[in-house]
Amino acid sequence: MRTRLIRLVGTAVLLWGASLPAAADGWTLEADDYTADYTGASTANGMLGILPWKEPFSIRHVVLNHVFELNDRTGVNCAVRGIDPFSMTMRVDGRKIDGDAISGWQQTIDMRRAEHTTTFVADGKLRVAYSVVALRNMPYAALIDVEVTALQDAEADFRTAMQVPEGEYRTPRRTHRSFLVDGHPTDILRTDARTVHGRYDVSASSMFIPAAGEGFEYAGAADAATLRLRLKAGETKRFTLAGAVCTTRDFSDPYSESERQVIYIAHESVDRVLAAHRRLWDEMWQGDIEIEGDDEAQRVVRFALYNLYASCRAGSRLSIPPMGLSSQGYNGHIFWDTELWMYPPMLLLNEGIARSMVDYRTDRLDAARRRASAYGYRGVMFPWESDWFGEESTPTWAITGPMEHHITADVGIAAWNYYCVTRDREWLRMTGWPLLKEIAAFWVSRVVRNDDGSYSIAGVVGADEYAMNVTDNAFTNGAAKVVLRNAVEAARACGEKAPALWSDIADGLRILRDDAGVTLEYAGYAGQQIKQADVNLLGYPLGVVSDRGQLLRDLAYYDAKIDRVNGPAMAFSVFCVQYARLGDAAKAEEMFRRCYRPNLRPPFGVLAETPTSHNPYFTTCAGGMLQAVMNGFGGLEITDKGIVRRETVLPASWKRLTIKGVGPKRRTYIINNR
Repeated sequence: MRTRLIRLVGTAVLLWGASLPAAADGWTLEADDYTADYTGASTANGMLGILPWKEPFSIRHVVLNHVFELNDRTGVNCAVRGIDPFSMTMRVDGRKIDGDAISGWQQTIDMRRAEHTTTFVADGKLRVAYSVVALRNMPYAALIDVEVTALQDAEADFRTAMQVPEGEYRTPRRTHRSFLVDGHPTDILRTDARTVHGRYDVSASSMFIPAAGEGFEYAGAADAATLRLRLKAGETKRFTLAGAVCTTRDFSDPYSESERQVIYIAHESVDRVLAAHRRLWDEMWQGDIEIEGDDEAQRVVRFALYNLYASCRAGSRLSIPPMGLSSQGYNGHIFWDTELWMYPPMLLLNEGIARSMVDYRTDRLDAARRRASAYGYRGVMFPWESDWFGEESTPTWAITGPMEHHITADVGIAAWNYYCVTRDREWLRMTGWPLLKEIAAFWVSRVVRNDDGSYSIAGVVGADEYAMNVTDNAFTNGAAKVVLRNAVEAARACGEKAPALWSDIADGLRILRDDAGVTLEYAGYAGQQIKQADVNLLGYPLGVVSDRGQLLRDLAYYDAKIDRVNGPAMAFSVFCVQYARLGDAAKAEEMFRRCYRPNLRPPFGVLAETPTSHNPYFTTCAGGMLQAVMNGFGGLEITDKGIVRRETVLPASWKRLTIKGVGPKRRTYIINNR
């Protein structure tokens, strides 16, 4: 079956008739046109992100989660690309196998198993299939599992050499080591290097592992290793290239550890390691979304969930950057994208990952406390762009760094919602309440009391980053209202007494409206174009605005103001949620399609940030889309009493929506179309 590919021409956006790569089971994405436009899809395990490309055995880069080094170009800490132990080249009877020497090319992403498989015929002589797997059970390791079938007698050479990203490391040290492991000869290729400014040592190791009972010819040197297969027509041989990347962020001796990882894979056996990887993904998919009646929506929604799952790990105490582990986009920093967009779906479907995202913030309270003090405030003030150290890493030319203060409220709202879902009273008492208390202290010191007794917040950047240095931004004020009320509730739940001032400020923060009753984005707003939803976030997720007429007025007004060319897609996710809850199925479906279709990139449907950008995979957009489905069409809502479901509507073509594994009790919600 040929894949129907999505094409973009210039700045044009996708029409509603465009389709995603077809697969009957809803679990696979396929491509089969080697010459078509191509955007790769990463495979990741929450610690390593690997980006396979279309050329045979090509790996564009390896991204290390939360391993940061100062970047000379941006002037701030940036996520480091890892030394790549996974790239290979292939020759058949001496001919290099590239795009001109292959036929029958196809790639498949198996989301259920998190395996990226490429198949092709090399020079008409060998049928090759290889799978790239970032091991869920071994967060610092991955493998490429290769199977070769001879169509005629042939000799194949596979060469691997470590790829060291230019400009990110000091002079690398390359070694080849041969020794006995359990009496068996073992050959390991290893490259070590220090990041360019000396913060971390990074070590990558790789090893060819033959399938049980199979042998091969091997040649190793410091800079490369080569495996040679001799095959008779009809013969099939299998081998694996196993690799690991370790750093001094996590290991005092990453050199030995990277070797231990690949030795373990060989000793344990590739099949058992892969089985463990698949079991963990089976557990992950206990939290799933099934859409009956809309194959396109099923694939794009499951792909969104897959990318979020792949970008984080339970127990890691790490979070998800806006591009996940697909690239160094936004320097790998942590933004509000985490708390407002990606975290809510994880909190509903994977408590372990959600907890890691919360832990990331609470582990960095000291840095947030220092930052508040540095700007003359009390409590904690979280950075707009956070690195490993929890310090402000926004480039200094960007005013968002010192002024986009709603992030501190976003963190507190996420923490309170964690308690609302888990009902973990001990966590609230020991961690959640101290965090919320300090966040409340920040807002008390940040607001200004007006002569009429109301409160204002001046000099901020809101969700709409086109509006700089404004007063009484709707979302900032609304988020501060909500988090102050959350802090009051947290105090009550812990048997503490909250200062009365918290409630006074929450009730008194100004939300401005014009003469027509439309909520103003900020004081003095006069209809300017906006980057993304701001006012509309008051309806969802904040719940500050609930009146039907007010919601409809604000939705209609700001829909026309959003930048359709350079704005991100999340605004339409928010619109979708509200229209679905208001009972307008047609309008909700329109907004749902808007939240992903213009941003799809062929052949797999990778999401870019905007209709005109090419910086995928944009996990922020994925989080928004999942909220459109779960919180909009599914009607799920996190309240002080836990997870409840509101009455909503489904798109006309959807027969049934099933959301599995919700909350601590792993409930299933089935919504049938009326």
